Amino acid sequence: MSMATRYLRAKDSDARIRCEFEVERGKIKRFMIELEILVAGQWKPARRYDNAHGFAHRDRLNLKGEIIKERLPLSDEQALTLGQVDLNRNWEQYRESFLREEFA
Repeated sequence: MSMATRYLRAKDSDARIRCEFEVERGKIKRFMIELEILVAGQWKPARRYDNAHGFAHRDRLNLKGEIIKERLPLSDEQALTLGQVDLNRNWEQYRESFLREEFA
């Protein structure tokens, strides 16, 4: 049996962290954590960590929706932890880059 966890954590009025992960037998089965920025009334992903393509990776996005995908040589558990630490520590810097139309 697997257990799913989801949360949304506001960082500011225009920045939030969305996290979803599923644990099965004590191991991460699926995960996604992303920084979202409010732009013109819509939440846009700016930086994301996930294993959606069968491997742990980080996506850096820009306002146009273009993506730079970086494979992470980590376990899913390590990648999720890295994502949580990185986004909580650096969200302000990523927001500023994203709003300047650079990759977060």
